[in-house]
Amino acid sequence: MDDGSHADHHNNLHRRTTQTLTRAHALTTTDCNTTTTTANLVNHSYMEEKEGAGDESFDGGSSQMWTAFTDSFQQVQSVLDRNRVLIQQVNDNHQSKIHDNLIKNVSLIQEINGNINKVVSLYSALSVNFSNMCQQQISGKEEAGKSDS
Repeated sequence: MDDGSHADHHNNLHRRTTQTLTRAHALTTTDCNTTTTTANLVNHSYMEEKEGAGDESFDGGSSQMWTAFTDSFQQVQSVLDRNRVLIQQVNDNHQSKIHDNLIKNVSLIQEINGNINKVVSLYSALSVNFSNMCQQQISGKEEAGKSDS
């Protein structure tokens, strides 16, 4: 790949990653594959940033942050997978129209709601962490600029 097309590919990937992270808070239980894709895009973008060096490279400390992001996305994926199973159980119980199964749905739906709260909390923490990391990167570049002058 020549330098021009590599730069274009990198810029497009970075833009898509940013857009994906922006939309991440809107995921629902039916979007489990999107969560995995988002985590993979974040990791892929980070690796390209590290390999590309230059002004956009991250320092070594940021790799821990990206690991934390990946872990958060994996936690979200796990919760969404669990909700998918619970929703299927609720649907099966509802279709059976058996009284005991319908009663079980109350606790299943409560668990689903609790899991939704977990996902919201995970994405909230992810957003704060990402914002803090970006601020640290900006502050680091500003400090480096001051020491160069």
